[in-house]
Amino acid sequence: MKMALWLLVAVAVLLGGYIRLAPSDPDRWHVAPQGTNRDLPNGVVRVVETGSDGLARLSAIARAAPRTRVLAGSVDAGMVTYVTRSRVFGFPDYTTVQQDGDMLRIYARSRFGRKDFSVNRARINGWLALLQS
Repeated sequence: MKMALWLLVAVAVLLGGYIRLAPSDPDRWHVAPQGTNRDLPNGVVRVVETGSDGLARLSAIARAAPRTRVLAGSVDAGMVTYVTRSRVFGFPDYTTVQQDGDMLRIYARSRFGRKDFSVNRARINGWLALLQS
């Protein structure tokens, strides 16, 4: 019984380490958002009219968000992918934002799991609310 408990603890520690330390491959996650507004089981796609400076303004909001950093791209390149990690376990979520004329295309998704419990939708809706204000 004690051995099984220690084995379970070891697996949990290893899994937690993998979640926090696994590298994020920009070639896999820094891809242009496709489609129209829709909620997905593990993410969200939004297309909003922001004007030609939407990416620059949203980038400032994203960079100020807790536990969020740039994975790839830049405002000057017209597309940026951010990694936002959950507070407790450090699960990574990827958000790619692309300026397309006056439109901003946003694709936020989870790396792990098939469902994100609307975390990405809430974050993107919050960023867009700040962008509108």
